[in-house]
Amino acid sequence: MRPEMREYNYDWLMGSMLHAASRVSNGTPKETELTYRYIPYFKNVAQSFIGAGEIGIQILKLFDRYYENILTAHERGQKIAASTFCFSPSIFYAMDIVPICMELLTALGNIVWRRGMFDYMDYGVEAGLPETSCSSQRGALGAYFAGLCEPIDFIVCDTPGVCDTNANAFAFTATFLDKPYYALNYPQVLGDDRSQNYHVEDYKELVRFMEAQTGNKLDYDRLGEVLQEVEKQDALIADIEDMHTLKPTPLAPIHNIALYAGKFTFSGNKEYTRLLEMIADSAKKRVKIGASGLKTGDEKLRVYMIYIDHYTLDMNFWNWFDENSVAHMGGMLSHHFRDNIEYTEALEGISYGVDTSSPESMFNSIAQMNARLPMVRSIRGPYDQPNMWLEETLALAKNFRADCLIYNGTPGCRNTWANVKLMVRDLEKHGYPTHIMNDDAFDDRVESWVATRERLEEFFQVRGLL
Repeated sequence: MRPEMREYNYDWLMGSMLHAASRVSNGTPKETELTYRYIPYFKNVAQSFIGAGEIGIQILKLFDRYYENILTAHERGQKIAASTFCFSPSIFYAMDIVPICMELLTALGNIVWRRGMFDYMDYGVEAGLPETSCSSQRGALGAYFAGLCEPIDFIVCDTPGVCDTNANAFAFTATFLDKPYYALNYPQVLGDDRSQNYHVEDYKELVRFMEAQTGNKLDYDRLGEVLQEVEKQDALIADIEDMHTLKPTPLAPIHNIALYAGKFTFSGNKEYTRLLEMIADSAKKRVKIGASGLKTGDEKLRVYMIYIDHYTLDMNFWNWFDENSVAHMGGMLSHHFRDNIEYTEALEGISYGVDTSSPESMFNSIAQMNARLPMVRSIRGPYDQPNMWLEETLALAKNFRADCLIYNGTPGCRNTWANVKLMVRDLEKHGYPTHIMNDDAFDDRVESWVATRERLEEFFQVRGLL
């Protein structure tokens, strides 16, 4: 790693930048415009969020609060737990633990820094992670390996078998940093009693592990409060997704990252509820007048992402959708599988509910909610088996009336690359033009955004979509 990269604590750098960004819009519009002159490297990303209005500003405040929690956790006597986007942070909040989602931290660094997370990714390889591992963890983990972040206290991972590079990265991290580690198993099947009971018992063992690390017992009253907040959030998401099916959709492309970034950071926490309320209120106002959520006001096409988005500098990916009148209909990350969502009716046994009537029912609820997170629910085995990736994608594409589909991932995501061409073949048979983005969602060195954009535009033109 270059010596200059070691001069500053990475968490402090990101936290300071996001805190400043969240305050840029506090002044008058003229003051905000003048501020942009003094932040040339961050101007475009700040404009992307602030230009999205109160929702964009609230997203910045959410990220600011997330880093504030990380930076102040130890002085407040809290433990810090590193985890993955496949694990719900709600149990952490119920136990007064500060969560760190490595994939989200890597994505944020890519979006706001011109240098991206390249130095940190490379240092992860120097430390011992294979170069073929997923870049989504390597970015943030590299900064932790270099000792440039707030020390984590323990690690929780839940993707063995679902995402091998993810599981291996966290297992290596536990050894490299000498931290306690719990690998929650994944349910081989969703919906049947045997797997469900197994997963709940495994989840109880996880809680016992966290109790040992923190010295605190799980407070069931607090767990009930967190799950009741999840109930509010699930109801808001159900309303938002109902409105998202309308033509034109009242949601802007940036709203999709808000939906899943909020779930990965503040599930069961009031910060996320406030953001969802703002998105729902904004969407309702547009629905009343039949207005599109796109900045152009003209919805020409609807795209569903069959995996993840592209976390490029300055929000270029989402801005491209906005500028080309393309509605972003979400992807694997942005949709959830609560039993009150319309598309779960087409996927029997894949939904979850929330029951706070007893400690046992709360354990069952939070464990099953966790089992419905991205990849855990979709990529547990052959892509074309019941309730797996293909069936889920077709149900969501139909529900949101997508015109075409796009795959984006990382070269290290072997569980999807093993299937993706077969997946595309089947999706095309069902009438969905499908494009594979051969880039890295977190590393522009694999393919530059300019080249990625040109290939996207070629796909839309050649297939007669735009």
